[in-house]
Amino acid sequence: LTAGLTVYALSPYAWTNPLDYLLTNLALTVNHPAVWPQLFQGEWRLSNALPPHYNAVWFAISTPPLILLLGLVGIAAAAMRAIRRPGAAFRNTRLRFLLLLLAVFLLPALAASLLGSVQYDNWRHLYFIYAPFSLLAALGGGGLAAALARRRRWQAGVYGLAAAGLGLILLQMAQLHPLQYDYFNFLVDRHTPEYLRTHYWMDQWRFAHRAGLEYLLQRHPDETLAVRVERRHLETMAPADRRRLLPAGGGRNADYALSSAIDRRQPDLAFNSLYRRPYNNTLTDLRPLDSALMTPAAVAAYRELYAQAIADEPVIRADYNVYRKGNRLTFVKENCAAADPDAWFEVKIFPQHPETLPPDLRPATSYAGIGNQRVRLGGICLAVLQLPAYAPGDLIVSRHNMGSYGPASGPALWAELYSLSRPGLRELIAEYRRNQPPAAANAFAVFIDRADNRHRLLYAREDCALAEYETPVTLHIHPERLAALPFYLWPSGVDNRDFRLPLYGGRPGGECIAVVPLPDYPIAAIHTGQAGHWEVNLYPSTAPDRLRATYAALSAIQPNRRANFDLYWQGNRLVYLRESCAAADTAANFFLHIIPQDIADLPAERQAAGFANLDFAFDQRGGHFAGRCVAVIFLPHYPIKAIRTGQHIPGQGEVWTAELTGGGR
Repeated sequence: LTAGLTVYALSPYAWTNPLDYLLTNLALTVNHPAVWPQLFQGEWRLSNALPPHYNAVWFAISTPPLILLLGLVGIAAAAMRAIRRPGAAFRNTRLRFLLLLLAVFLLPALAASLLGSVQYDNWRHLYFIYAPFSLLAALGGGGLAAALARRRRWQAGVYGLAAAGLGLILLQMAQLHPLQYDYFNFLVDRHTPEYLRTHYWMDQWRFAHRAGLEYLLQRHPDETLAVRVERRHLETMAPADRRRLLPAGGGRNADYALSSAIDRRQPDLAFNSLYRRPYNNTLTDLRPLDSALMTPAAVAAYRELYAQAIADEPVIRADYNVYRKGNRLTFVKENCAAADPDAWFEVKIFPQHPETLPPDLRPATSYAGIGNQRVRLGGICLAVLQLPAYAPGDLIVSRHNMGSYGPASGPALWAELYSLSRPGLRELIAEYRRNQPPAAANAFAVFIDRADNRHRLLYAREDCALAEYETPVTLHIHPERLAALPFYLWPSGVDNRDFRLPLYGGRPGGECIAVVPLPDYPIAAIHTGQAGHWEVNLYPSTAPDRLRATYAALSAIQPNRRANFDLYWQGNRLVYLRESCAAADTAANFFLHIIPQDIADLPAERQAAGFANLDFAFDQRGGHFAGRCVAVIFLPHYPIKAIRTGQHIPGQGEVWTAELTGGGR
């Protein structure tokens, strides 16, 4: 009661309506509108879709073992007392207090898991339950000592274990300082380099930035440095008497870059290995932007990476050769003159399985981008990029000069396509282009590539102007079955994935290339193009078989209506068939108007017209085989009164029309 009154007194927002205050806070806790990706056990998960064991795992791996062990003893002791004397809690103050501690520790954690509460950055939203758990641990330790009071040696062992455990905690806090809030115990792998950083969200408050600043101050005590960071207020992390080191200054001309965005951009392997990191995990991404400021140890580390790289042949040859070793790319330029402009290197990673991308990149993009600035080693310039775990895949590797508004804001000087899983991808595209040239001189060559049971769409065009590269691309995917689409797409029957080429590819050497992953469901047809320039229809290898199967099923029944096309209305699909069919017969667009029995079944914007409009181009929904034409349209699931369909030519009118009533067979 005292606690509740205290919260009420210190919360003016609750004064007008305490009940509404409680309910609003509970609803906000369970369903907070801000949803962010969280790294947990090596997987990216959205903060509103965390597994039920999220808090339990975080609590177990971030609590000192001594407190964890004694806390479990205290919980067991309290539970046993309550079970043995269930009515004593009403008479015994000590037992009642133990049960209260148990409830305050367990109930919020259970509620958060069962209600699917939105949470961020480890278990920080439940830190308040650590206080009752610590009291339970203290009571557990005291209970053990009391139980062993007659056995002095055992009791001394308990006290010795407690002292050793507390001493170990103090020692580890001192070793981790000033990053002790990123403590992990032995229940998680603390020995494999970078394991924790790639499996758990660590330095969410960017405290490690101060360690990076201290590192720089120690190595350059008499120099004025400019450090580029993400957030301006971090300049207060520098000691007051040495704030000539302004992290917010520098911009393009900064001496160092300091960043916490290492969940996507891998840390600078050579340089970040030189300053102290908790458990061999990089918490801040420190990158030198001028080799003159590097220590001898940093230079030696970079030279070792350089020697490892040039031991092999480059996978890409340009003004900077690109070498690959495992999932590491090294960009090297020999005889790098002092006047050479500063360079930024960027890699777009298109994984074989898009679902392996971090959630915040899906479906906004199909790739993850990482980058790094080059460093200078005398007459050698190089940059190192460590590709993330969701590679291998297809890469667009590019080099930029440093732009005025950011590292890669300027146009790419060169870009190249490279595949970690299929090194011959460039040759494959050239072979496709020879066998399937584009329909017109100004068109893209478009191919369906099948690799590792995953289909993707490849776009390629030589001598591609920047305007053509930036022109939006239409991509309409027609599934074999309407049920493969989300419900809201059923009226159109089209999976619309229009995009811009920079989203899925690059412009290496003046050639436009894009790699677009296709959905897993069976595809009947693909229509793609650039408005006013070119368009093309593609059919997966299964499409002709599907058309033949549809035709064979119709041979034993009569059409509902004969016209230029025979029309078969079968349940929720409408089939168009023409036995002897030339390209001219399908050139004109088809109109298809669905009149429902109840106007209320139509979308609000169509109710005034009184029908659903499913007009289509034949090549989007059908195909030619053995001189025949067959198209299949899936109809809405609501009761249909009539169907009116035919072909029309804009400005000239209808070519033919037919009306069907009575429902499908």
